[in-house]
Amino acid sequence: MPEKKAKLTHLDDEGRARMVDVSEKAPTSRRATAESFIRLSRPTMKLLLDGKLPKGNALETARLAGIMAAKRTPELIPLCHPLLLSHVDVEAAPLKDGVRFLASVACSGNTGVEMEALTAASVAALTLYDMVKAVEKGATIETVRLLEKSGGKSGLYKLGVRS
Repeated sequence: MPEKKAKLTHLDDEGRARMVDVSEKAPTSRRATAESFIRLSRPTMKLLLDGKLPKGNALETARLAGIMAAKRTPELIPLCHPLLLSHVDVEAAPLKDGVRFLASVACSGNTGVEMEALTAASVAALTLYDMVKAVEKGATIETVRLLEKSGGKSGLYKLGVRS
């Protein structure tokens, strides 16, 4: 059976970018979780965990930057709707070879919060890079991805799980 061709909702009939009209969609509880990972050397991880980086508490700064970024997503991503977020959290999990950020976002609204979660995870990793660049310019952000989202017409999505 041939695949159904998806209509690009962010383009009008002339191919111009537009913000999708979500006014007719019913508000539902929306949640999304995204992650990012920044790879760091062992010496940098030691400085980070010992609190000896030149710019101070890097993990807390990165977490707060991620939270702030989620709230400002429509200013960064041109076609995103401004949303009244009811929850934003960014967790920083130091691992032996880097740091994993887990960003969770929720709201009750007419459109999803995937972009807010992805933005939070991305900015947290970018902020950590800024905090460590004095000691490791070769740090690499390797992963930014949506792990899960729920709410709305499309329902539940989990990375790696087919619905």
